[in-house]
Formats: sequence, C-alpha cells, structure tokens
Amino acid sequence: MIAVEIEDFCGSGWLSTGVHRRHVRERQKGGPCVGKTKRGRGTKIMAIADGSGLPLAVCIESASPHEVTLVERTLDTCFLAQLPKCLIGDKAYDSDALDARLAKERGIELIAPNRSNRKRFTQDLRPLRRYKRRWKVERLFAWLQSFRRILVRHERHARNFLSFVHLGCIVLFLRRLLGGL
Repeated sequence: MIAVEIEDFCGSGWLSTGVHRRHVRERQKGGPCVGKTKRGRGTKIMAIADGSGLPLAVCIESASPHEVTLVERTLDTCFLAQLPKCLIGDKAYDSDALDARLAKERGIELIAPNRSNRKRFTQDLRPLRRYKRRWKVERLFAWLQSFRRILVRHERHARNFLSFVHLGCIVLFLRRLLGGL
C-alpha cells in the first residue's frame, strides 16, 4: 500500500537514479553486519535515490564487502515495483561484470566514471554528463546523517538498525509530502 502511494507520488518521471554507500561507525563491539574498516568497525548503508533525492531502496551490510557485490541486493530491496532504467554510481562501481549483469538480467544501464588505473575505457563522455546528478544521492545521505541513531549505530541487532534507517526514510518522505524540504 505504501509502495503504491510512493510510486504515485514519485510518478514515472524518474528515469535515472543514483546508488551510493555510507559507512557508519559502531559504538559498541560485535553484533551482525559489523565489519572492519580502516578506522575500526562499522556498518555500510547502501541506498538508491530517485531523481529528486528520495530513497528508493536501502539496505545495510558489514563495512568490509565491496560496493559492487551489494548493488543487486540493494535493488532487491526497492520500495517500488518498477526498477530504475539507469543507475549512476561513483568510480567504485566501474566493473564490466556488474555492468553486463545489470544490463542483461534487469535492463539497467550503469553509469560510472572509469577508474584511473583502467586499461580499456568503457564509458564515453555523453553518459557521464548524467553523472553530475549524483549530488542528489549525496544529499540523501546528508539528510539521513542528520538523525543521530543513523549517524552512530547503537543497536546490537542489524534489523533494529535497519528499522531506524527505514524510519529516517519515512521522515524524509513525510517532509517532502508536507512541503518541508
């Protein structure tokens, strides 16, 4: 029911979306979805935002796996029935295998700039013009990081932390509906 209302609110105007991740440091030791980073232990929040910066899919995982391995899992948690036609990611998503898998299995075009150490460049400059819209995903994480329970993970269980992330997303939707953003 809520997903249908969100789809009606967002409309079919969102063609390109962005995917990004954010590391969250954990206050206590241990617990599921906690992995090592350079700065200690943490949890990774993966999110997909629509063209206006509202979240379409959110999932959490340990901080240690690479983002490329988590994109499809994040797409599986999409709030809407229709998947985006295009994903905009940063240089970490520059993977031929991921690009081919998304295009073949889901019909999604992946736009990610080439890494500096890449031997054969696959992205030309025309699709990369859409990369300029990626700031909307960064803004989504800035909005989510304004909630204290999301900024620092205090929950021992991953499902409780994911619930607080979902509550933050609901607050963002309500702010947009009420005209507060």
